[in-house]
Amino acid sequence: MQSIYLSEEHHQFRDTVRQFFQTEVDAITWEAEQAIPREFWKKMGELGFLGINFPEAYGGAEADMFYSAIFLEELGRTGLGGLAAAVGVQEYVATAHIARYGSEALKQKYLAGSIRGELIGALAVSEPNAGSDVSAIKTRARRDGDFYVINGSKTFITNGVYGDFVTTAVKTGDGEGTSDISLIVIDQGTPGFTANKLKKMGWHCSDTGELSFEDVRVPASNLIGQEGMGFYYIMEGFQLERLIAALTAVGGTEGCLEETLEYMKQRKAFGRPLARFQVLRHRMADMATELEACRQLTYHATWLHQQGQSAVRECSMVKLKACELNKEVVDTCLQCYGGYGYMEEYPIARYYRDTRVGTIAGGTSEIMREILAKMIVDGVTFSAPSQTDKAEDNAAQTEGELPTVAAIFSGLSERFKGDATMQGTIFFDFSQDDNGAFTVVLADGACNVSEGKTGEPDCTVTAGGEVYRDIELGRKSPEAAFMSGEIFVDNIPVMMQFMHGFHKLEPT
Repeated sequence: MQSIYLSEEHHQFRDTVRQFFQTEVDAITWEAEQAIPREFWKKMGELGFLGINFPEAYGGAEADMFYSAIFLEELGRTGLGGLAAAVGVQEYVATAHIARYGSEALKQKYLAGSIRGELIGALAVSEPNAGSDVSAIKTRARRDGDFYVINGSKTFITNGVYGDFVTTAVKTGDGEGTSDISLIVIDQGTPGFTANKLKKMGWHCSDTGELSFEDVRVPASNLIGQEGMGFYYIMEGFQLERLIAALTAVGGTEGCLEETLEYMKQRKAFGRPLARFQVLRHRMADMATELEACRQLTYHATWLHQQGQSAVRECSMVKLKACELNKEVVDTCLQCYGGYGYMEEYPIARYYRDTRVGTIAGGTSEIMREILAKMIVDGVTFSAPSQTDKAEDNAAQTEGELPTVAAIFSGLSERFKGDATMQGTIFFDFSQDDNGAFTVVLADGACNVSEGKTGEPDCTVTAGGEVYRDIELGRKSPEAAFMSGEIFVDNIPVMMQFMHGFHKLEPT
């Protein structure tokens, strides 16, 4: 397929990946044994498939995101949903947080080992009573000297049983909500850590586990990044997680259509191939058109991600559209097989089983729709504040005049005076709603604020000025603003240090 995003090298890479999967994947055996052989992971590692976007220092290729897009499409095209899930979690979820925020020791052990295919990783966030609501997790990690002692449970964890390590979301404080969530790497086999394999309708070749932690002692050095920052790391990774789900679904939809079309050309009814019946031909034409439209939107989201832009809207759209389309196409294709489509000997039966969870895993379609509704209907975007926000502002005027954004920044020097713990340069871009731009320099107990952008900042914050003002006033949760895409931060640790350093203003 011709594309403005893909070069000849990309197409050559696709040929290599497709040939590898066609040669090495044994769907029937793996599904029957309900496991992916360790040797397969090592072969992927040897060919560089498990470190496409990671730094060369750890064995990665540092390739652009469209190499990953191709790899994920071909992974989905295999028709093995369990394989796609296991590899996707390994390369783009479990190790992503380690690559971005982990210590050098964690990177050398877990990231490099995963890229070589010697280690398999999982991400454990969901709990029996906390799925999409990350803030509701109950698993806790209590600091005990040089260790954390962890108690709690996780469920629906891909690679949770056969994997070697689990990047785990825990509460490292006694508070509720998001402020005390951290990420810690827990090794499989650690005393007190048990994993039970769950029986699933589909994804048979991958393992999905229910994990239990009873006084599990983990070295404090296994903490990823900063304590209390886990929620932000997870939220930051959501867009990539949604994007890889969409790319895999696009590939799976394409593979299903190709396989079904081949069957329609061979299978005859009333003396002619199924492919000659107009009603079926037109169905195929409609589905192929929907797929191509979905692919192009997904490629656009991939390009935005590659540019480092916040793409909450686009990634939510492609996760919703690609997975729903995948489910719809597989259902329609199975109908084309007639009774044979219900037989296990035909791959379409596996497609049908494996596809169904796509609209649930990685963020349900309902969650995607609500995110998009907030952005499209309520006006929660990077542009002007929503009508709801404006109504709240109008109501607040009766209690007292709200400070302007400029006034808030003019008072920063006094608020941070003498705080020598704060270091760094932050650029605040509020130009989208005409509230200007400011550069804040914190150094040696002094805070200097200037209008516009000066120098090379350590962190850039993009938001509506009124959104930021509401966060300062305590009228809007920074966590909620981050999740909904109202505020974009390219260096979360620096910004969080800044946020922890100021006291909430009160309307005057």
